Amino acid sequence: NHRAGPFGTAFQMDLLACFQLLLLSHLLTVNCSPGPLLDVVVDRYDIPKVCPREVEIEDFVRYHFNGTFFEDGKKFDSSYDRGKAFISQVGLGRLIAGMDRGLLGMCVNERRRVTVPPHLAYGSIGTGGIIPPDAVLVYDVLLLDIWNEKDKVEIRTLDKPASCRRTTAASDFVRYHYNGTLLSGELFDSSYSRNATYDTYLGQGDLIKGMDEGLLGMCIGERRLIIVPPFLAYGENGYGTMIPPQATLVFEVLIVDVFNPKDDVIVEAKEVPKGCTRTTVTGDYIRYHYNGTFQDGTLFDSSYQRNSTYNTYIGMGYVIQGMDKALQGLCIGEKRRVVIPPHLAYGEKGVGDFIPGSAVLVFDIHVIDFHNPKDPVNIKVTHKPQECNMRSEADDLIQYRYNCSLMDGTLLYTSDQYDSLSITTLGANNVILGLEEGLRGMCVGERREVVIPPHFGHGENEAGGVPRSAVLFFELELVELQKGVPEGYMFVWVGDGPDPLFPAMDLDGDKQVPLEEFSVFIRLQVQGGKGRLRPGIDADSIIKDMFDNQDRNKDGKIVEDELTVTEDDVSKQARDEL
Repeated sequence: NHRAGPFGTAFQMDLLACFQLLLLSHLLTVNCSPGPLLDVVVDRYDIPKVCPREVEIEDFVRYHFNGTFFEDGKKFDSSYDRGKAFISQVGLGRLIAGMDRGLLGMCVNERRRVTVPPHLAYGSIGTGGIIPPDAVLVYDVLLLDIWNEKDKVEIRTLDKPASCRRTTAASDFVRYHYNGTLLSGELFDSSYSRNATYDTYLGQGDLIKGMDEGLLGMCIGERRLIIVPPFLAYGENGYGTMIPPQATLVFEVLIVDVFNPKDDVIVEAKEVPKGCTRTTVTGDYIRYHYNGTFQDGTLFDSSYQRNSTYNTYIGMGYVIQGMDKALQGLCIGEKRRVVIPPHLAYGEKGVGDFIPGSAVLVFDIHVIDFHNPKDPVNIKVTHKPQECNMRSEADDLIQYRYNCSLMDGTLLYTSDQYDSLSITTLGANNVILGLEEGLRGMCVGERREVVIPPHFGHGENEAGGVPRSAVLFFELELVELQKGVPEGYMFVWVGDGPDPLFPAMDLDGDKQVPLEEFSVFIRLQVQGGKGRLRPGIDADSIIKDMFDNQDRNKDGKIVEDELTVTEDDVSKQARDEL
């Protein structure tokens, strides 16, 4: 590709031919139609495929060049040798006239060869002993930068999220990734190479002016190309060895995070169960699942991945300040999204490599249950039979159906999974305290819903599939009730026993009571409702133990002299066998 100056290609070729012939001598006479005024010859030998901007009059340019003589190719100057690109303004006489013309229409990263005749260079005088009179000069130019004093920050949106709830504004704190290049495409810096975002306030002079402007109005997740002219960047001084003086800077930016020091916790209810009668307050203990992400959606933690809820007290400083606040007023089963600014989270320091400094945290939480250490067992009767002549109490042997679930409805256990009903003796510490309380005072056929806080359940320990500190929900139905006897007893009188006792035991009046006769006597008392054996244990075994303890001389029969204890002691005889 070749592109001539403002007079056209053919015209310039004629000029060059005439000029070359004139240099030989006056041996030949050539008819050159343009006369003695020769123009610049431009050879555009390397043009970039994309050229968003061309050099115009009054533009500033930064370029490298090698300057040689047309006659012998000898180098007379080079910006490469000086290690510093040449900077000037085009079209206002600050360059030799030939270069003012030769640079017009040039693109960044374009290479062109500019041949300048003497009258558009240093004429018949030359300069400084370096360039002789009437020298034709050839400049091999690589354009690095273009800008104009009227330039503004240029913003090109590369990618923008479909939804944008908030955009950056002055006084916001932003975290962003970037690649920084010169206009020529040369990389001078990248946050990605450091694997850390650049974090700063906007509009407070902490950034170059062009970036302060270019970052405004961005969404989290938005990508922008921000082109900053030198006078809104590092100007005449540049920055270190990476950014030369008067360099236009190009930043490809990705906004990762934004917040304002005045921000508070943002709570968004995603799902609230119907019929919520109680919400969390300070001092409650809560179990919840969560996914923790940054504002760009990057996951940093999840209780689901550990298959274990996060358990803590509310409002007592056990969690970050923002979460303590966000956990107030929740229902069991509620789902919330919580956005916590860093000054209510982990601040400028973050947490190691886990959470970067000044990070806004987003938690999607699901409340599994909560309770208060002062909570009692909550009992709700859902069905009560019309007739209720007998209620369950301590020492009774009962059979019952149950479903045991977590408060989110997860079924843990059910009596339906076994071949027989659950059996227990109330007061024998065979079940957790809350279930013991929930089973007391029931009629046969009665059904209840019982909520048991962990301090009346399994506490802070896991137990057979029950999570730590879990509130349990029981659905109960009492199926059978056998009245029992106090702990330590195998038999008790209902009301007053016979007085005197031995004649009542001696059914045949022969002054002695063998095992068979003793057994008949005890069974008659039970059948008549006058006495009660411990339920759940073989009656023959109990009676045999009672008889053996009373038969003090072990002769197989009880006589009146052996029955020297009070009538109530009959019920205590098997205590040691319990």
